[in-house]
Amino acid sequence: MKETNSYEVTDLTSLEKLEPVRVRPGMYIGTTGTKGLHHCIWEILDNAIDEVANGYGDKAEVILNKDKSVTIIDNGRGIPTGIHPIKKKSGVEMVYTELHTGGKFNNSNYKTSGGLHGVGAAVVNALSSWLEVEVKQKGKIFKQRFEYAYDKDLKKKMPGTPVTGLEEIGTTKKSGTKVTFMADKEVFGNIDFKFDIIDERLQELAFQNKGITLVLRDERKEEVEEKVYHSDRGLLDFIDYLNESKTILHKEPIFFSGEKSINGLNLEGEVCIQFTDSSTEYIASYVNNIPTTEAGTHETGFKTGMTRIFKEWTKKLNLLKEKEKEFEGDDLREGMTAIVRIKVSNPIFEGQTKTKLGNVEAYSMMNELCYQKIGEWIEDNKEIATIIINNAIYASQRREKIKKINEAEKKKIGNGTSPLAGKIAVCTLKNKDVTEFIVVEGDSAGGSAKQARDRRFQSIMPSKGKIMNTEKQKLENVIASEELKLFNTAIGTGILDNYNEEQLRYNKIIILSDADVDGYHIRTLWMTYIYRYMRPLIQNGHLYIALPPLYKVYKNVKNKEVCKYAYSDDELEKAKKEIGKGALIQRYKGLGEMNPDQLWDTTLNPETRTLQRVTIEDAAKAEKMISLLMGDVVEPRKNYMYKYAEF
Repeated sequence: MKETNSYEVTDLTSLEKLEPVRVRPGMYIGTTGTKGLHHCIWEILDNAIDEVANGYGDKAEVILNKDKSVTIIDNGRGIPTGIHPIKKKSGVEMVYTELHTGGKFNNSNYKTSGGLHGVGAAVVNALSSWLEVEVKQKGKIFKQRFEYAYDKDLKKKMPGTPVTGLEEIGTTKKSGTKVTFMADKEVFGNIDFKFDIIDERLQELAFQNKGITLVLRDERKEEVEEKVYHSDRGLLDFIDYLNESKTILHKEPIFFSGEKSINGLNLEGEVCIQFTDSSTEYIASYVNNIPTTEAGTHETGFKTGMTRIFKEWTKKLNLLKEKEKEFEGDDLREGMTAIVRIKVSNPIFEGQTKTKLGNVEAYSMMNELCYQKIGEWIEDNKEIATIIINNAIYASQRREKIKKINEAEKKKIGNGTSPLAGKIAVCTLKNKDVTEFIVVEGDSAGGSAKQARDRRFQSIMPSKGKIMNTEKQKLENVIASEELKLFNTAIGTGILDNYNEEQLRYNKIIILSDADVDGYHIRTLWMTYIYRYMRPLIQNGHLYIALPPLYKVYKNVKNKEVCKYAYSDDELEKAKKEIGKGALIQRYKGLGEMNPDQLWDTTLNPETRTLQRVTIEDAAKAEKMISLLMGDVVEPRKNYMYKYAEF
């Protein structure tokens, strides 16, 4: 008799062809949410951009079709259509049905590529209900269709099954590839692609590949929307775009590039830097056109080389007085906007979704390139360099003062003076995987929330009105804010470069404000602070917005109240129909109008509430929008409002 905990060869499962992708999509695209859905476009688009970036074409298009499918077209060489001598399959079928098949594993076809692992096209095929490839090559047009369909050999339904051969359907003088795919609802749930997310990605790609033309066309609307992207100045246009709403310290950015071969790797680096009067830094880094949101060796090399040369020139220019402490890299980069991009012939990424570069050669190359080129720039721009260095010295002195203030605060806590006592209702559980920290607008709502919460896992912090707009404040003013100090102490992670995820005391940080203009403003101020000073809270999925209802629709039936809550005007109409004749409507003007039971049922109870997770789908867009909407420069904000606001 087989024991229940025995492990036999019959227990082993072997996944065929593209089944592994279908069974574990997160391993290949990170998530099956919005980010993963759009990652399917990036995988196909990266292949198109690789053709263009390597000089084989100059245009790529993304079309959002009426039926929710997506088409990506390029005018490159086209996927090989010939029959492979060993596999006995066309190049198209190999690329779209086999993992780790492509022309990017040696450097003979592509000097550099973003689509590295040879899995992108096949993964998209595996996660689509159907996919069609059209190739223009050698005077002919070829087409093949794949579906999530029955496989005759395996006698079961399989992802990415060829339902036609590679058919010749016409003649042409052009070349290129056209891919149309329908993302599978079974995998993603929601297959509505967002115009804004694709818009920002194409804008970035146009900045990074000067001279090429990209097109985004949305045919899902009655009136087709089309945008064309083209940049003649490349990264110089990009930095103007990022810094549009910031006060810059020098008009002409620091711009340089260079290339090198190390250990058989071909590396090309390009950097653009501009300093502003902001109190935080922003670095947009890329490898072979892929945004490396978790940085990597190229970004570390950039920082090291830049810090090294500025420190040397500080001594040469005698800008550091005797006994004054030398600044650190963080101090130097305060207020800096930088774009760091590198092309690597054989990049090593950490993780399938390619968000962190691991090549040590990239560190060496960027370190030396930045040291040399920034040194040459300082030689010709000593006045601006002096301003930058003096700002770094001042930032260093300020950091030391802040450190002393923080140490004094810690000593107070050590002496038994808890800064949270009487100000925050702390939960009893200490397990940070389940605990929640809820910032509630106003003392009145805070009081209701304290009564309504589940005290085991929910901590409540009443927020006294509006916190400062941290985008417009100096670092020392932000640090001195009592309310923000209280928030920081409760969360436990520290801020800026002192941020430590391991010290986080709560899995969810939830902002709960009224569903009115003031409530939205309060929410925006908190999000601005967290984006600037505790960004990993957003990047790691800890920040949420609570959605309180706008209406309660109710009536008494046999001395018992029957009610529905509505979160929008559309939901109100639906609720009125469901409750039926004689329905009464209560409009909530604020959280304080709800009694604790109502607040628990609608907004705090994990079983019945609605939370919106705050994410950064596009770092460059987030950077621009925060400074545009919350910064000091008025004109770009005014233009934005005239363009998008409904008056």
